[in-house]
Amino acid sequence: MTKTASAADIRVTVNGEARHLPAGLTLTGLLTHLGLDPRKVAVERNLEIAPRSGYGDIAIADGDRLEIVQFVGGG
Repeated sequence: MTKTASAADIRVTVNGEARHLPAGLTLTGLLTHLGLDPRKVAVERNLEIAPRSGYGDIAIADGDRLEIVQFVGGG
């Protein structure tokens, strides 16, 4: 889904895909925006693993590169 960028947007790369997101999001806000459960993913931000305990405090900045891996159960 592509949307037109506004002045309050930032541009980031999520799993190799360029995206425009609202400015001021934390990792928790990003995951909620993407419909993901923060308890079931791991996030790498700019080549560093983000600690799950800090998702609510880590602000996403313009130009960030994020990789999100979702845990999937099964057998």
